[in-house]
Amino acid sequence: MEERQTKPIVYLDHAATSWPKPPEVMQAMQKAMVEAAANPGRGSHKMAVKASRVMFESRRALSRLLRVHNPNDVVFTHNTTEALNLAIKGILRKGDYVVATMVEHNSVRRPLEYLKRTLGIHVDYVPVDHQGNLDGNKLKDALSRKPKLVVCSHSSNLLGSILPIAEIGELAHKHGAVFLVDAAQSAGCIDVDVQAMNVDLLAFPGHKGLLGPQGTGGLYISPSIDLEPLLHGGTGSQSEEVEQPSVRPDRYEAGTPNTIGIAGLRAGVEKVMEMSTLHIYQHEWDLTQRMIEGIRRINGLHILGPRQGSPRTGIVSFVSDRIDSSEIAFRLDREYGIAVRAGMHCTPLAHQAVDTLQTGAVRASVGVSTTVEEADAFIDAVSEICGKA
Repeated sequence: MEERQTKPIVYLDHAATSWPKPPEVMQAMQKAMVEAAANPGRGSHKMAVKASRVMFESRRALSRLLRVHNPNDVVFTHNTTEALNLAIKGILRKGDYVVATMVEHNSVRRPLEYLKRTLGIHVDYVPVDHQGNLDGNKLKDALSRKPKLVVCSHSSNLLGSILPIAEIGELAHKHGAVFLVDAAQSAGCIDVDVQAMNVDLLAFPGHKGLLGPQGTGGLYISPSIDLEPLLHGGTGSQSEEVEQPSVRPDRYEAGTPNTIGIAGLRAGVEKVMEMSTLHIYQHEWDLTQRMIEGIRRINGLHILGPRQGSPRTGIVSFVSDRIDSSEIAFRLDREYGIAVRAGMHCTPLAHQAVDTLQTGAVRASVGVSTTVEEADAFIDAVSEICGKA
């Protein structure tokens, strides 16, 4: 088998992490490494103060993007997984009832199943159809049983479907539930307003749609909610106390933070705001529609998620009747230099919902830097591979 490239030249794995990062992100990280590499909140010397300023300015930028009134209600984590664990484990207690959905990532499902085993919580996963639409009747039925927490992915990382967050949040609040949103696939490419969308807790990555580096993420915590911290330790504040500080954000940010990465995250967030989420969404939607149009003409391929022309994030997943998903992804990489992802995508419930649990799927995901030429190269390569199967 001919190997045309040894490294990706067309990157279509933005749902996992965005690449390349904007130059501003790398410049901000380098500047912070040189000028603000001290430990924020742990000293009064000039470099420590600069490091604290980096943290605050990044928090403030995220607050503007997410429509958060108080920047201290945004706490930094290393990724969405940590943020979701903080939210889920910080609010649930023995015997609590939780409503989630069939499109949840393992970063939601595994903490819930862990607490189900250790604390005896009860969990219902509301079904979705093959386009990723939530079963409204099943959702209302589950909510009638008065859950403590409702957890919902804003957009499926397999299907690209977008769930009606504001409506789900309103229903959750009517039944007295706390509403947690996983914004791993939406932050930076869909306009998010935590107040208007009735969101109590919002977990987000820094390294995907927000264009920041890996090792960054965060959790918005409504001022009305007091979570138990996931980590306990040094915060630089109230050091004489034996208990974790009650003040935000210190209560949830024990240990030395990733100051350099958070400086890069701020630059990424500012780049997103400069371009606007509306522009980013439209760019990614145009590309996905182009890719769907090309793929659906290839015999034996089946596209997952919303129908062509419907709202979706920048994800196009498909399966083949004749060739294994992993082989398609392998050949795209080795023969065409195109990076995609195949398999379960850490969301077996979503695969179960669309009957691909046994086969997995090929997922191509675009970003703000993806071009029409790259989308066309992907279509041509898939056509060649699957046409020869």
